[in-house]
Amino acid sequence: MSVSWRHLPKPARAVAEASEDAVAAARARDLPEFERAAGLLAAQDAEHVALVLGTVTRMLLEDLYPGGLTADDVRALVGRCARAAAGWFPGVDADTLVMLVAGALGVHQPEPDAFPIDGQAVARHAALLVADLLEASGHALRDLLGAALADIALVQSADTP
Repeated sequence: MSVSWRHLPKPARAVAEASEDAVAAARARDLPEFERAAGLLAAQDAEHVALVLGTVTRMLLEDLYPGGLTADDVRALVGRCARAAAGWFPGVDADTLVMLVAGALGVHQPEPDAFPIDGQAVARHAALLVADLLEASGHALRDLLGAALADIALVQSADTP
């Protein structure tokens, strides 16, 4: 399935393009390109970035763990992702990865201010997490982004009276 972002509204198109660049840089373990691309991703609306990459992450987790994730699965996933990134990205933070996995699964902190995550950290760590999950799944990001954006559009249209 080949996906073009031209049909998307400008904000969604910007998030999709920036996500592709940041995840590609993470997969290539190219720190200068990753910093540039993650910076562009972080410059987008934080809620849009979290929604799109959270949906992609959820789709990948559902595919890789069809029976659901156990605490050991989350620990192994976060450990694998953090170890893989630590060799080239010294700013990787396992706690942020855990919060992104939880958020993608719909588990939210009762007190969001207890562990605030800024937009730059969300952009970087979401790209790292998606890159790791893509490696494990063998899926193409472009296809998943297309599916995630379609899913989001469907939910939003159903919520509109």
